[in-house]
Amino acid sequence: MITDDHKVVRHGLCGFLELDPELEVVGEASNGAEAVDLARRLEPDVVLMDLLMPVMDGIEATREIRSELPEVEVVALTSVLEDASVTGTVRAGAIGYLLKTTDADELCEVIKAAAAGQVQLAPEAAARLMREVRTPTNLAPLTERETEVLKLLARGKTNRQIAGELFIDEKTVKSHVHSILMKLDVSSRTQAALHAVRVGLVSADELGEESR
Repeated sequence: MITDDHKVVRHGLCGFLELDPELEVVGEASNGAEAVDLARRLEPDVVLMDLLMPVMDGIEATREIRSELPEVEVVALTSVLEDASVTGTVRAGAIGYLLKTTDADELCEVIKAAAAGQVQLAPEAAARLMREVRTPTNLAPLTERETEVLKLLARGKTNRQIAGELFIDEKTVKSHVHSILMKLDVSSRTQAALHAVRVGLVSADELGEESR
């Protein structure tokens, strides 16, 4: 699902995304409020979200969608690269943050990866997040298995890849990821991945490496 207040941008995105046989554009929204309403009705796998829009901005729309529809992944696609926008979007629950300078082929791959649960951050956004996002204190400790899952998640592996590497069921991975998000008091895999970097489980260079 595409959300952008500029019709020409929405039509342009539809045009090249639909050239990929693995992708289907199921809806378009011109502002954040429309995006929330449309996401409720369509339950898309991924929402591409502009940030600067009338009625409701992309950060608030992301927060509402992720709160009501946790299975729907949100990827910010914006021309804005300000610290407050990057951190606000990720804290709202977006799995990815991309700039509109991203080329068409890369965007298609990013959408597929986001649908599979892979963290997707433009390098410029990742650098800003590492400066701004702080690790909260007094968190519930992760189990040894949850720590293993978090390391692989932070490296950009999908639930299926994590399951294969740890020789466990994919449903079990999903259960571990849910527990990790609850214990870390975060709303997205991206935030969990940033926590893993902060506490030294993985290096900043490893963040999302599997999806690059």
